[in-house]
Amino acid sequence: MRVLVIEDDPDLNRQLSRALGDAGYAVDSATDGEEGHFLGETEPYDVIVLDLGLPKLDGVTVLERWRRDNNATPVLILTARDRWSEKVAGFDAGADDYLTKPFHTEELLARLRALTRRAAGHATSTIDCGNLSVDTRGARVFIDGAPVKLTSHEFRMLSYLAHHQDRVISRSELVEHIYDQDFDRDSNTIEVFVGRLRKKIGSDRIETVRGLGYRLTDPDARSA
Repeated sequence: MRVLVIEDDPDLNRQLSRALGDAGYAVDSATDGEEGHFLGETEPYDVIVLDLGLPKLDGVTVLERWRRDNNATPVLILTARDRWSEKVAGFDAGADDYLTKPFHTEELLARLRALTRRAAGHATSTIDCGNLSVDTRGARVFIDGAPVKLTSHEFRMLSYLAHHQDRVISRSELVEHIYDQDFDRDSNTIEVFVGRLRKKIGSDRIETVRGLGYRLTDPDARSA
């Protein structure tokens, strides 16, 4: 899953980016509203963390422009402003959630997990596909209750496929959602990760749809 952090405080920006990276996200960041607006408009993110008090272009204006252009990416507003009227303005501009500084990192992570799973139509932090379970909170994977050890990139790919299970995901979409902007993106590495995942979770769970991409399914349901 890929997240954009737009925060003008460089220390907080680095702190957030590090925490999100440790939690398994691919992270891009911006320190002003103009750069943040451009990235949010041109790159496909699963969720965005947006400060309101930004230089060059304030956060509410950034959000209003995205929504006007039909950008429906879930947005969590992060700000030191705690007046109820400012919260209302943020929600009216199109925000999906609101967190006031200072905050606990674990609460931020929990809210982002909730936003991404709701956007994909899932109600809980654990996403099941047959006897395969993806714990988005702990970044863990289980088969019949037994843990499966994955690398960070393998987990990102499986988590994205699990959030969108039974839908065909192209290689280019996977590249866009599991790597950050600065990563040397090579769609051929997707095949490598798919091969590794198949060895770890079973070769029949990730279906190749020739010419289109990959789909995570429950093999028992598929054969029923």
